[in-house]
Amino acid sequence: TPHPKEFERLFGKTNNDFERNDLQRQKAQEHGVFIVLKGAHTAIACPDGACWFNSTGNPGMATGGSGDVLTGIVTGLLAQGYSPRDAALLGVFLHGYAGDRAAETLGEEGMIAGDIADFLGNAWASLIAS
Repeated sequence: TPHPKEFERLFGKTNNDFERNDLQRQKAQEHGVFIVLKGAHTAIACPDGACWFNSTGNPGMATGGSGDVLTGIVTGLLAQGYSPRDAALLGVFLHGYAGDRAAETLGEEGMIAGDIADFLGNAWASLIAS
């Protein structure tokens, strides 16, 4: 789950977001992996070349440990039997949605990674109810 600077360190510098997304998709296909590139609209590149963009999340989530929470969510979904694609897509959505719910209550400015984890159950229940 690299952010853009970490992705650059791993795969090289690109000139713009479009080139970075092309490289992300290329590397996902080349290595047969899912690459979750964190950002304002987190991009999930799949081994089959598909790429999805997430609509949930907010700037308050740009805090240390947030990626660890995301990894835990995706890993937990995998452990429950979700396919890798569904775990990545749902995990990224849930992570952002929990962050949005936390921001509604706490505000974005002082959010920490634990706030995202604390609101995960609330976010999951809200999705199930809708």
